[in-house]
Amino acid sequence: MTKTFIHSFALTGLLLCANLTTAQADLRVCNRTSSTVGLAIGYQLDGEWISEGWWNLEKDECDTVLMGALVSTKFLVHAIDYDKGGKWVGENFMCTQDKQFTIKGVKECVARGFEKTGFYEVDTAGKQDYTVQLTDQK
Repeated sequence: MTKTFIHSFALTGLLLCANLTTAQADLRVCNRTSSTVGLAIGYQLDGEWISEGWWNLEKDECDTVLMGALVSTKFLVHAIDYDKGGKWVGENFMCTQDKQFTIKGVKECVARGFEKTGFYEVDTAGKQDYTVQLTDQK
């Protein structure tokens, strides 16, 4: 009986250690600026583009914006520096609005009552877990 208990205890310990070392696969964004930043993201789900926002990230704060293994290597990011007025933008246009949103599709944003907003592309190079770092301009 003692052997069974010891083996069970050892197995439980190994399983706990395995769970502690399992990598979590997420898309995270870290605000490495000296300002508060508003964040919106774009991603593909079942062949359709989705835009979501807003996350508010304080200085030196990180947040998980997509949980789980990344199924795409391409994500889009748009961010606004609330304190200094700058923006992180690009030539990939998605639909947004001023309040919290999840919007399907990228066509006819204005006709559907949304804003057409430029996002920049983030390439995760096939990684299952990726962190975007927003930094001050140099």
